[in-house]
Amino acid sequence: MSYLIGIAGGSASGKSRFLRQLSQALGEKATVLSLDDFYKPYDEQSPDENGVVNFDLPESIDKERFLSVMHQLKSGKSVTIEEYHFNNPNVSDTTYKQLESRPVILIEGLFIFHFKEVFKALDLKVYINADEQIRFARRIARDTKERGISPEMVTYQWNNHVIPCFENYLLPYKDKVDLVVNNNHSFEQALRILHRYLEHRA
Repeated sequence: MSYLIGIAGGSASGKSRFLRQLSQALGEKATVLSLDDFYKPYDEQSPDENGVVNFDLPESIDKERFLSVMHQLKSGKSVTIEEYHFNNPNVSDTTYKQLESRPVILIEGLFIFHFKEVFKALDLKVYINADEQIRFARRIARDTKERGISPEMVTYQWNNHVIPCFENYLLPYKDKVDLVVNNNHSFEQALRILHRYLEHRA
């Protein structure tokens, strides 16, 4: 059975970068499973009172499909999934990921602690923490450059979707995890410690 590690944090806290570097350090011992690849199609998402689709709600995720893939990986099966591109108009082709079952499964996403079935399945829970102002600056830079979203829309989503979601579905779990990693400036020391721990587990 694989060892499941959940890594979550507020938007632009650095959780994806932390996970990517940890995965690279572990190499063939680890597989990454991201909740981001399980967003429902755009036409199934919920608009807010202004008609703007809110992706920062638990129901925006196909939870049952995610749980199915998670359990298959943990039980030793490999899975092929469709890769999600955040409705980026510059990406039109469908792409796929082949996920191999490996000794360590690194699971990341905004709602992995909120989904009780995922929370209970995790062997280790890691919370990536960063100040709100820093996260907002990172989000502006990322979404305008990588996802083709205007600064005005990023700001609207931040104030109306991101922050309420963070306060309702993630922040309450900060005191319930096994490890809190502060990432206002750097997470390198925490990354090295976790990597050494997992090298002995895998």
